[in-house]
Amino acid sequence: MKALIVSDTHGRINNLEKVMNQIENIDLLLHLGDLEGDEARIRALAPCPVEMVSGNNDFFSNLERDKIIEIGGYKIWMTHGHYYYVGFNTSKIKELAAQRACDIVMFGHTHRPLIETKGSVWAINPGSISFPRQENRKPSYIMMDTSKWGEDMFELCYL
Repeated sequence: MKALIVSDTHGRINNLEKVMNQIENIDLLLHLGDLEGDEARIRALAPCPVEMVSGNNDFFSNLERDKIIEIGGYKIWMTHGHYYYVGFNTSKIKELAAQRACDIVMFGHTHRPLIETKGSVWAINPGSISFPRQENRKPSYIMMDTSKWGEDMFELCYL
């Protein structure tokens, strides 16, 4: 299964549209919050099922704050991350993911990409596809391919 993982579009989905036009055969789109009202537009854009959670800027959203899904035998906790101190480090969010019996925690909020496959819980953050904050300031997303193993399962991509 191939999943496109994005976060923090903040009402601007033009970069997401570009990515969706470049990538073929996506089985699932995961959005980790801060959509700012674009839920319906993103669902209409995606050629596959979509899973979303709300972020700290999704004030009037009916989306869940946290969600647990299963992909390729992996139990994944989706959250935006702003309640779990992700701006400092991943220790708290990984501890809470382990308490939920999850293999992977996916979050956004920091606008900085991260693929951390050390330990019993992996932490995945695609950064922001609209407003990146990492050193190179390139819009980022992550592709997850469950036909691969370990850290090779995740590919950090830039637009």
